[in-house]
Amino acid sequence: MSEQVVSRGGQGDDQAVRRPWLMALAWLWVGIPFAYGVYQLILKVIQLFGG
Repeated sequence: MSEQVVSRGGQGDDQAVRRPWLMALAWLWVGIPFAYGVYQLILKVIQLFGG
């Protein structure tokens, strides 16, 4: 019994390879505000428990 790999032939896989800058931009679009929120959370926790 042999296994076959079936390619979907869609454009989604090709576009991800062609546009790595778009993927990086999307991660930055989400990552920067998330990192800022975590930073603010840490500052508030220090104020709350550290005095």
